[in-house]
Amino acid sequence: MEGRLTTLRLVSLLPSATEIAYALGLGDDLVGVTFECTVPPGFTPTVVVGGRDTKDLTPSEIDAYVRSAAATGTDLYTLHADALADLRPDLILTQDLCRVCALPAGRVADALDHLGCQSDVLTLDPHTLTDVLESITAVGDRAFAAAAAATLVTTLRSRLSTVAAAVADRPRPRVAVVEWTDPPFGAGHWIPDLVTAAGGTPVVAHPGARSVATSWAAFQEASPDVVIVAPCGYDVVGATAQARTVLPHFPSTPVWAIDADALIVRPGPRLVDGVESLAAILHPDAVPPRPPGQITQVA
Repeated sequence: MEGRLTTLRLVSLLPSATEIAYALGLGDDLVGVTFECTVPPGFTPTVVVGGRDTKDLTPSEIDAYVRSAAATGTDLYTLHADALADLRPDLILTQDLCRVCALPAGRVADALDHLGCQSDVLTLDPHTLTDVLESITAVGDRAFAAAAAATLVTTLRSRLSTVAAAVADRPRPRVAVVEWTDPPFGAGHWIPDLVTAAGGTPVVAHPGARSVATSWAAFQEASPDVVIVAPCGYDVVGATAQARTVLPHFPSTPVWAIDADALIVRPGPRLVDGVESLAAILHPDAVPPRPPGQITQVA
């Protein structure tokens, strides 16, 4: 990469950090990832974190599995410690934000101590959209890619400013983002920020905090103008299938499905794509239409 004189062996233990790494041009440095990470064609980093494949489970079955693991103290992810040691990483990107989303940093630190590894560890814990942008800068600083990070963050902020200008002075519809459907969860962490940035008013939301289980009655009482189904771990096809189960609760409200993994739940650069997609739902006459496969109106 132009202007980058130092390389390193990089391991990412969460999908959003992997996306940040590729966006910063660090693909050639990335030697280890998790089984859930999205890797561009031509890259073959070693998988150092595994976990249960839940694609054949229903949302309620996944919720029961996660709750059972939490109750018994069982890890949802498995760190392949020997594989990690063999990679001899210089920098490991991990998190303490959500044990449902990735391996906690404490487990990584314990493994490194056991193995006698001296890797640098950067823990990413963004709770807001601003935090996410700052985490990109943090990765750039630690991975000798500060210039690339500065350029990327400037570009992302510019795109957010473009959306803000396009939706300024327009009515702000009440938006309910359903982050899980069985049981229903209101949106937390940075997701309310995305709605606000897109020109909406988030309801049944927990800005900067963990999402929590609620009820369909609570969603209905919030009187949303738009309902957006964005279940964690699902693309637009899976979100659409779940959105159909939500329709009976909102017979007279527009219901949309969105590619949650790509646009909403992973705290990386593509959250700005998420803002643009949400703006296309809320203010379709003010912003350009989105590419196919990102959003779908279900009713």
